[in-house]
Amino acid sequence: MGKSIISLLLLGIVLGSGTAPADEIKLAENAPDRYVVVKGDTLWGISAKFLKDPWRWPDIWGLNKEEIKNPHWIYPGDVLVLDFSGRTPHLRKDGSSAGGDGSNGGDLEWKLMDAKLSPNMRRQTLASGAISSIPPSAIQSFLIRPLVVGEQELSAAPTLVAGPENRVVLSAGDTAFAKGVVWEEQAGWNVYRPGRTLTDPDTKEVLGREAVYLGDAQITEFGEVSTVKLTKAVQEIAPGDRLAKTPSVQSLSYVPHAPGSLIKGRIIAGPNDSVSEIGSREVVIINRGSREGMEIGHVLALYHDRPSVTPANAIGPKEKIKLPAERYGMLFVFRVFEKVSYGLVLNSTRPVNLLDVVQTP
Repeated sequence: MGKSIISLLLLGIVLGSGTAPADEIKLAENAPDRYVVVKGDTLWGISAKFLKDPWRWPDIWGLNKEEIKNPHWIYPGDVLVLDFSGRTPHLRKDGSSAGGDGSNGGDLEWKLMDAKLSPNMRRQTLASGAISSIPPSAIQSFLIRPLVVGEQELSAAPTLVAGPENRVVLSAGDTAFAKGVVWEEQAGWNVYRPGRTLTDPDTKEVLGREAVYLGDAQITEFGEVSTVKLTKAVQEIAPGDRLAKTPSVQSLSYVPHAPGSLIKGRIIAGPNDSVSEIGSREVVIINRGSREGMEIGHVLALYHDRPSVTPANAIGPKEKIKLPAERYGMLFVFRVFEKVSYGLVLNSTRPVNLLDVVQTP
């Protein structure tokens, strides 16, 4: 069957209830019949080899919502095949896969009744060696920091109250003292300073404060005033700075997928204090979070408003026509808080500007 008619057969699978059927899925030009996964691949990159819209990866795999959240089944050495044996073509792992790093451990289609166990069986986590959704290096630093804190969380956060010998500038290796520390076994701590206030541009609601990462710390002695050992410092640390428990490292193997309902928001901040143009593979903050249904792995389309124009037959100079917004890229959401989310700009054909619109593709 030729690739020219494949796109007519690939129909989207509705993710979630109450949504309209997805548009026709179109294959990428020169989409391969087979592809061998190599180390360094990402789910986004592989899907771009097969599909014009890489975020529609779950449609061609026929995944359910739980599989979207835990897709630890693609490993280096696996062979991916476009299969035409069913009513509609779909992607699957070839049974003759080379079985690279951890591929056997990640195969979700194993049947326990067929497994032959022995006392020498070796165990490993399903996620070990699995490829990630997007390049980890692009967002790694954003996964191990507090990033955003609410006003209540900020007011309740442990606070550094003094340094040694009343010093006001502290660095790695120094001892400091903090109030408000609650004991927790094996807890790691980040040191941060409240930064930019994140505000919704439409409703003016305060969405939270950005937490500026300063370094890491260990609590060496708990008490009403706890003793703190500063183990890392990327900026100067001072009394008044806050402590937060180090976030758990999250998986990057969420499959790119569209929200099951309409989500529409805006870009409210860029990396650091960027206020102008933001490029591809840079991180942005949007004014939508878990309370609006945002999830890790969601893909949103980026839109930029075109300027209004005066029609050729305008009666007066004030007559303007608003042109449709320009869709110019995609955003992959990788970290979600209650009221805001962080996303990585992908496939952008122009710079991103603050207040640009993001919405369900």
